[in-house]
Amino acid sequence: MPFSRATDVAAIQDARATIESRIAAAGGDPSSITIVAVTKSFGIETVQAALAAGMTTLGENYAAELIEKAAGISNDDVSWHYLGAIQTNKVGRLAQVTSCFEGLAREREAEAIALRRPGATVMVQVELTGLPGRNGVAPHEVQSLVERAQTLGLEVAGLMTVAPQEPDRARAAFRKVREMKEDFGLAEASMGMSDDLEIAVEEGSTMIRVGRGLFGDRT
Repeated sequence: MPFSRATDVAAIQDARATIESRIAAAGGDPSSITIVAVTKSFGIETVQAALAAGMTTLGENYAAELIEKAAGISNDDVSWHYLGAIQTNKVGRLAQVTSCFEGLAREREAEAIALRRPGATVMVQVELTGLPGRNGVAPHEVQSLVERAQTLGLEVAGLMTVAPQEPDRARAAFRKVREMKEDFGLAEASMGMSDDLEIAVEEGSTMIRVGRGLFGDRT
């Protein structure tokens, strides 16, 4: 049966316990590191199962999916994180349901969010993979975007990154983001996913984004 694990509350609870054990083994405190459960490409049944398993911080990469799923869930405890590239023409609808925009990468995006959701929580995405077409800003541009977002009245919670695949480069990327987060006096470093969360935790991650590690492979 497709997605059987993704709709099995007990299986999700077991997977969460495994992730928390991995966090602890990497020297982190599972109670102080937020797990963002990424439900991208899974149905509303997975969202419902995740909530039943105690996961209340949920992440989506696509605007249409987040808007649709948020509309189908009546739970005031859910914190929806939008993880994708921000299209200004979709900010209006996203702003109604999004608790945190994690992929802020341009001033015009900050301006659109501030207009539609004054005081919204955002995170600036730092691009360190070097791959073409990836969302995010270069390290030397981070400070100016953080300051611009703050000037607009947005709550800049921290920085987010997607690391390169190579472990050594991933470690260097995570360390750089954590150092910038501390230099700018920000609270959060959203870094680490299913395959590299140990490195991220070792380098100071406060928030990890996990999909496959919780729900299994997507079709």
